[in-house]
Amino acid sequence: MQNKFRALSLSYKSAPVETRELLSLDDGSSRELLVKLKEFFSVTDTLILSTCNRTEIYYSHELDLSIEIIKLMGVERGLANPVSYLQYFEIFNDDRDAINHLFRVAMGLEAQVIGDMQIANQVKRAYQTSADLEMAGPFLHRLMHTIFFTNKRVVQETAFRDGAASVSYAAVELIEELTSNTLNPRILLIGLGEIGEDVAKNMVHIPTAVVTVANRTYDKAKELGESYGFHVIPFEDVYKAMEEADVVVSSIMKSEPFITKGFVKGLDIKSYKLFVDLSVPRSIDTSIEDVPGALLYNVDNIKSKASETLEKRIASIPTVETIISESIAEFYNWKKEMMVSPTINKLKNALEQIRQEELERHLKNANPKEYATIDKITKSMMQKIIKIPVVQLRAACQRDQAEGMIDLITDLFDLEKRSEPENR
Repeated sequence: MQNKFRALSLSYKSAPVETRELLSLDDGSSRELLVKLKEFFSVTDTLILSTCNRTEIYYSHELDLSIEIIKLMGVERGLANPVSYLQYFEIFNDDRDAINHLFRVAMGLEAQVIGDMQIANQVKRAYQTSADLEMAGPFLHRLMHTIFFTNKRVVQETAFRDGAASVSYAAVELIEELTSNTLNPRILLIGLGEIGEDVAKNMVHIPTAVVTVANRTYDKAKELGESYGFHVIPFEDVYKAMEEADVVVSSIMKSEPFITKGFVKGLDIKSYKLFVDLSVPRSIDTSIEDVPGALLYNVDNIKSKASETLEKRIASIPTVETIISESIAEFYNWKKEMMVSPTINKLKNALEQIRQEELERHLKNANPKEYATIDKITKSMMQKIIKIPVVQLRAACQRDQAEGMIDLITDLFDLEKRSEPENR
């Protein structure tokens, strides 16, 4: 049975944030899961992508390992009955469907905010992890580099990546709208991971805001604060800073809520206080909405406010899909060539073995000059003999008839029984 490229996808389209945060994987968990998949199932060409909006596993195997993979995810996350979450996963067991889905995800077509620019870097990091663990073979290497080239084409040839319409930018637009009647709104950013840092950079769109940043790594907060003119405070001072802030944006990784209802209840909220939770798992207790004046938005209910940019991106979708189709067609041409390459090599080796055997049998007494002449002639003959089946194999690839031609040539030249030639 031949290996197929497959995928499991848990995304904002199929699962609520409560389920996604239960099954989200940080860098360490992703690496552990990759190692387990390799050890337990000998999977190849494996990629794990886990963001605030999706957790996806791509892999090559002859069998559908969906249930086994979800069980292993459950082990990583300490879940008692992980298979019960199977209903939230979209499963791609067809080679083309899995590849097409990965292209669409990597280009930002499946992002919550269409054309999200962060996803390309997240895919690159996921690929780097697979490569570091030696879980990327020729297939995945070629596929990923085709995706990276496609991304360049999308940037250069379309308006799909123009402007900034990521989840973080959507949060900034939401903040701008809700603080439009507040003079110099005081905004506290807690956590400067990828999303938090992107929110900070997009704060230039609210020029009247007074921004304060805090991060577990103080040096990172200081560097960013100096670059953008933000106030910087030690992480241990964030609770005190929340007293003064009009807006609190949290994008920190924590297994339990960092901002609780009890804490918010103790704040002196004169009119309102906006909380924006960009963390998965969530870092702000949802029950704070019961506190008068506390407004809470999370990654699921932040809507894109970048209407003009969004319209341009939506208008570019047909062109992006055309570029993707061209790239997938090019990748499949390579994949077809790879399919017949082992048979071509076996045929070359089989004919070379016959040639070497006949040279040894008939030229034992030949002098070096005679041997060289006959060696050259027989090599030329072999190349002409092999040319036709190789051309036919490649032509069969283009007609999607390679498997039949492979079987025919394998039987005709008895390639399965012939041993590899010795190195000479």
